[in-house]
Amino acid sequence: MTTDPTMASKTGAENIEWDLSDLYAGIDDAGLGGDLVSIEKRAQAFRTTWNGRLGEIEIPQFLTMIEEYEDLVETFDRMASYTNLLWSTDSENTEYGRLLQMVRETLSRAASHVIFVPTQLSHLNATRFGELLAAPELATRRHWLERVLEFKPYTLSEDVERALSAKSITARSSWVRLHDEVANSQVFTFNGQELTLAAISKLSYEKDRETRKAATEALSAGLAKEAKTHAFVFNTIIADCETNQRLRGYQSWISSRNLENEVSDEAVQTLIDAVVDRYDLVRRYYGVKQRLLGLTEMHDYDRNAVVGSETSTWTWDAARDLVIDAYTQFDPRAGEIATMFFEKNWIHAPVRKGKRSGAYSAGTIASVHPYVFINFTGTARDVQTLAHELGHGIHQYLSRQQGPLLMDTPLTIAETASVFGEMITFKKLYDAATSDTERLSLVMSKLDGMIATVFRQVALNRFEDAMHTSRREQGELSLAQINEIWYRTQKEQFGDSVILSPGYELWWSYISHFIHTPGYVYAYAFGELLVLALYEIYKKDPADFTPKYMQLLANGGSKCPKDLLTPFGIDINDPTFWSTGLNFIERFITEAERLAESSIAEQA
Repeated sequence: MTTDPTMASKTGAENIEWDLSDLYAGIDDAGLGGDLVSIEKRAQAFRTTWNGRLGEIEIPQFLTMIEEYEDLVETFDRMASYTNLLWSTDSENTEYGRLLQMVRETLSRAASHVIFVPTQLSHLNATRFGELLAAPELATRRHWLERVLEFKPYTLSEDVERALSAKSITARSSWVRLHDEVANSQVFTFNGQELTLAAISKLSYEKDRETRKAATEALSAGLAKEAKTHAFVFNTIIADCETNQRLRGYQSWISSRNLENEVSDEAVQTLIDAVVDRYDLVRRYYGVKQRLLGLTEMHDYDRNAVVGSETSTWTWDAARDLVIDAYTQFDPRAGEIATMFFEKNWIHAPVRKGKRSGAYSAGTIASVHPYVFINFTGTARDVQTLAHELGHGIHQYLSRQQGPLLMDTPLTIAETASVFGEMITFKKLYDAATSDTERLSLVMSKLDGMIATVFRQVALNRFEDAMHTSRREQGELSLAQINEIWYRTQKEQFGDSVILSPGYELWWSYISHFIHTPGYVYAYAFGELLVLALYEIYKKDPADFTPKYMQLLANGGSKCPKDLLTPFGIDINDPTFWSTGLNFIERFITEAERLAESSIAEQA
């Protein structure tokens, strides 16, 4: 097993593994195997009963059809969730890989039998669709129907939709799997030992500069080995996206993602422009960090260096207690839900070779509950990541009440609970600090996260935008071209504040969001700045804010983002809205500068 040799003391997370039996007791005929055998027949029977009748059946019959459709969708998602959760913990397990592909192929065939539902609905005449929207019996599904209508201009004929669905399993999804298998099996040689991505990344936070530098060089050297493969996969993913977007008539490469997120292209561009216009805050922040680290030059391997006395390793139990307490103090119900993730084994935390890097919370299905995935190495950053993913988990747990069609929230709102969870966890740590030295360390750590979540993610968006645009205009891009685009868009963010080392140009290749969910990354900046605005409202009147916030989470995707945020008086279409969060970050930087000057003066 490949682990981190720097972790001489265990964190307690080594044996924290989830129990997936709430999804399936196993893969035999009594569990997943039974659904594998029956799901396509069930989908065929559904099609035989309802195909071609959506425009004529009475509302009670339509409701029955929707309930049967939801039951099928839930089974689809149960099967996909279970196998994806299994595989993400060990992508080198050939049985998991075989099972994953079998489920994907089975679901592709089954889904082709039910794709007529959204397709035929989108082609109903306005009078019939108005009847459905007005029916009281369908009130809890109304927003789902509204969403079908919004996608109408981009929905193709049923035959074409079925063909695209059938081909998807051997098209984009196969390339995503290849990317994951290659990435998850990569190791990085450091001091004669092989480390996972999570382990080598942990070293970038070390106090010792030579360790950070050596770890960065090891990361770059490891990425170089598979860079050509990742470049080809990335090119292919973009080409696949372009084909689908062209067939459907979307205006730009990101329009389909924005429609999924229920925000306009213009609103997203306003966010991006607002953040790019404040790249000066990035440079100002790294100027503070450079002075605190006592460096004459700030290099990329210095960006994550811990400032202050925070060098200890967090145990799993300490991280758990801190995060649960933070959520409980905010709202007892939130604390109860967070506690269940630990007590009921809904978390997978060890660092292992073959395990997917990073962290996520999987909402799974409405009748079960979410699961949290994390690579816990004991850093303060891991504690914030745990708070982040549990925020997602609490959100997903509450939103299940909206049912299979509306439990999922658009990405623009999906990051709200996670980022808010980080903020209340930070506040708990900050309030417990007893000296300016501690406060400085905490503020700098929080700013590391803010800079990464807002400015870095928008810089990633600028890279992704340039990639999709260049690929469309020039055809397949070489590794050198991709590296140049990455370097340029990163440099625009840093300016002269950070020197980028040789090999840094390859770092795009470990960011899986570009492959898994093209266009996703701006949602992080959206969520962070939205939460900072919400937090300002919370501070003014916690008693009024908290129940509204918990209801926001429970509403899931039953309303559009604009309507979800109306109770807070927030208008995300207002071009000036984003300045609230950006000004919040600037105040944090000002506070860091004040504390830094005091600290430097004391040491002089």
